[in-house]
Amino acid sequence: RIDCALPDRQPLPRPDLRQYRTGLGPVAVFGASNFPLAFSTAGGDTASALAAGCPVVFKAHSGHMATADYVADAITRAARKTGMPEGVFSLLYGSVGEALVKHPVIQAVGFTGSLRGGRALCDMAAARPQPIPVFAEMSSINPVLLLPEALKARGDKIATELSASVVLGAGQFCTNPGLVLGIRSPQFSAFLERFAGLMNEQPAHTMLNSGALKSYCHGLDNLRAHPGITHLAGADQQGNQAQPQVFKADVSLLINGDQLLQEEVFGPTTIVVEVADHAELMQALHGLRGQLTATLMIEDTEAGSVSDVLALLEQKVGRVLFNGYPTGVEVCDAMVHGGPYPATSDARGTSVGTLAIDRFLRPVCYQNCPDNLLPDALKNANPLGIARLVDGVSHREAL
Repeated sequence: RIDCALPDRQPLPRPDLRQYRTGLGPVAVFGASNFPLAFSTAGGDTASALAAGCPVVFKAHSGHMATADYVADAITRAARKTGMPEGVFSLLYGSVGEALVKHPVIQAVGFTGSLRGGRALCDMAAARPQPIPVFAEMSSINPVLLLPEALKARGDKIATELSASVVLGAGQFCTNPGLVLGIRSPQFSAFLERFAGLMNEQPAHTMLNSGALKSYCHGLDNLRAHPGITHLAGADQQGNQAQPQVFKADVSLLINGDQLLQEEVFGPTTIVVEVADHAELMQALHGLRGQLTATLMIEDTEAGSVSDVLALLEQKVGRVLFNGYPTGVEVCDAMVHGGPYPATSDARGTSVGTLAIDRFLRPVCYQNCPDNLLPDALKNANPLGIARLVDGVSHREAL
């Protein structure tokens, strides 16, 4: 028997719960080879870590150490001018990466670079007595899907714009379109002929350093040696500049998970894959690893036929583009510059945009804490004047 007539019963009191986020602690940031400014000394990782309240220890890339030094000096002077703590930013050179990641003071790592380098840092960080997160952007071939009606309506225009995107910045963008997929049709054949011709006309490009060029040439040699890949366009590699190239791969390589086809060749080159029909396109997409971006070239009349494609791409990439080109990333609230492994080591974050700060913050909850002991962000008077959620309602005023 259950008796609900309990007149003296009182509801249990709710605890006073208040949460804010605080910086993880000192962050090690590794400079990128391809962006001496935007993804380097004062790049997004450094900026978002500092914004989270984390000191930054920056490891300069060997390809542009003088630039790193100039920018580091500007950061140090700005920190002093604005009254930031001494040592909030420091710069290191040389082979100190392993020691930096394993140092017990370091609480997180930011990295932009190769899959091999990023994975090595992840393994080091995981093997520490106190494992720490590594936010590594590593490898992406950024597929571009060309649908039949789009090619029928503007195939020549797409060929022109896509060739320009492939060679932009000597192909040294992490969002460079390294894979082009199209459904077999007269329109796709015409596009491919036009695209190859345009790539043949592209001049040689100077890369940022000799190491990048050497890596590019090595990647091209691997593609040329693969029995399932044929060379479509591009002059022989000569001298100290990168010659743009186009290759064509059999779709079975994607479907069967061939690793070489999905390795990023960092430079002005791309691989074309022709599929028989929509079903084979889906098979090829299932074979893709994680990517930063995927692009759909599509006409409005085709929108109803790609819902399954879009649902699959959402699981594979961090940013889906329509009728545009992935090279170029806008810094804004909505931007996601991340994606499933191996594009990044943690698909939950972004290295570009306002959400980048989330990587270097952790939540802390105070329960029934006296007001005078609370952080300023949580005090009743709201001395910082910040926007806060109180029982799900936004407030800026004192409680």
